[in-house]
Amino acid sequence: QVQLVESGGGLVQPGGSLRLSCAASGFTFSNYAMNWYRQAPGKERELVARINSAGGSTNYADSVKGRFTISRDSAKNAVYLQMNSLKPEDTAVYYCNADRVVWGKKYDYWGQGTQVTVSS
Repeated sequence: QVQLVESGGGLVQPGGSLRLSCAASGFTFSNYAMNWYRQAPGKERELVARINSAGGSTNYADSVKGRFTISRDSAKNAVYLQMNSLKPEDTAVYYCNADRVVWGKKYDYWGQGTQVTVSS
């Protein structure tokens, strides 16, 4: 079955770094764009970063541009989010997502999430 398993979350001080990983299985990884979303308490889930299926194009939310980097490794069926210069407002549950649209039908998979807390 399809699985997206996130890891790498935790508690970090402001200005610190974390690297999130997402291991994918059960689908053809190379056919899917991969995304990182986050949801803070009391807020809607927001798209943080996206990388296309080929890995050649990335997009970021304005709030994380220049601080976060998304990458993927097709040999390992994994996607990563390197987070630098972390701020308290980056505190949220981070979710890995895979998506693909085929003939107008969207295929969409989610991980269970990993908590990131930025606090002194």
